[in-house]
Amino acid sequence: MLVIKNEGWGRLYSGLAPSVVGTACSQGVYYYFYQVFRDRAEAIAREQKMNGIGDGSVGMLSSLVVAALAGGTNVLLTNPIWVVVTRMQTHRKNSKKSQLSHSSIAPAEKVLDPIEPPPYRTGHATQELYDEAGIWGFWKGVFPTLIMVSNPSIQFMLYETMLKKLKTKCVLVKQGDTGVGALEIFLLGALAKLGATVVTYPLLVVKSRLQAKQITTGDKRHHYEGTLDAILKMIRYEGFHGFYKGMSTKIVQSVLAAAVLFMIKEELVRVLHFC
Repeated sequence: MLVIKNEGWGRLYSGLAPSVVGTACSQGVYYYFYQVFRDRAEAIAREQKMNGIGDGSVGMLSSLVVAALAGGTNVLLTNPIWVVVTRMQTHRKNSKKSQLSHSSIAPAEKVLDPIEPPPYRTGHATQELYDEAGIWGFWKGVFPTLIMVSNPSIQFMLYETMLKKLKTKCVLVKQGDTGVGALEIFLLGALAKLGATVVTYPLLVVKSRLQAKQITTGDKRHHYEGTLDAILKMIRYEGFHGFYKGMSTKIVQSVLAAAVLFMIKEELVRVLHFC
């Protein structure tokens, strides 16, 4: 509400244009390289089968490696877009009241001639970032982002583990029936995503701190030289709870989405199995 009061409703949509472009590019880049790496993994599996190793299919571990490689490539190629998006989302614009109160002109002039800064657009964020850190500034936070590629792997590992245990329990309780209901799948998906988010969320916070505008004068507590420097300063000045700021919003957004996705996936698999 404070953001809306001081900067208007439009502030809630800061970075929307580059975010839409980034989402489209990320999806395209990820699935393109996923297919490239997947085709290569399948070719290797077929070669191994000819040599008497395996059944010619790509196993779970290989699938996770393929997904990690595709995710890492996607991060390296699209990180500049997300740095600009973060800059726009964290940019602070002084409200009109603040500008008037800090102005040195006469009261009558304040009312007649308030100064309104120009909108902070993609071009401004890009130029500011380049002036601050050069071309390498567009890859700020890339290291924790690369580590965050493990989030889906952790999520699927937790999901498959819990699903396997639940099916085993169903066999014992329901005498051979391994059927798992939609609600149970929804809850398993939510728990799996929750676990993965809790584990990797600190990396997301560190990445955002690195990609936001750096404070170069005055208070140096929020000026970070790199990933390790950001982690040490956050521990020193904010404590470990600083790594989980804003996590409740992230959980609502990502956990519900993942739970619905898993539920729909299992229902589709079940329908196709009966067809």
